[in-house]
Amino acid sequence: MKVHNKLVRDKIPEIIEKDGKTCVTHILSGEKYIVALETKLNEEVAEYQADKNLEEMAGVLEVLQAICVARGYSLDELETMRAKKADERGGFKDKVFLEYVE
Repeated sequence: MKVHNKLVRDKIPEIIEKDGKTCVTHILSGEKYIVALETKLNEEVAEYQADKNLEEMAGVLEVLQAICVARGYSLDELETMRAKKADERGGFKDKVFLEYVE
């Protein structure tokens, strides 16, 4: 038996069972779900930092979107806020690196 005690993608239990194994799960709600998502975000960011590939970027985005919805926002609201912030403060496409301010 391998203990995981972590949030997993929705189809993981099905995949495990198709592999002939048994797993025990339960459904999180409220603050426990948000805490698990935030832990998962750290895990996904670490995986991206290690591999730097598109699949890991997609994992980070998936968790960020789930956190957004779990906190009561819509993905449209998230995109609107992202665009507003980019409009007011810019994005990162110009690759500006601030060295110091006097």
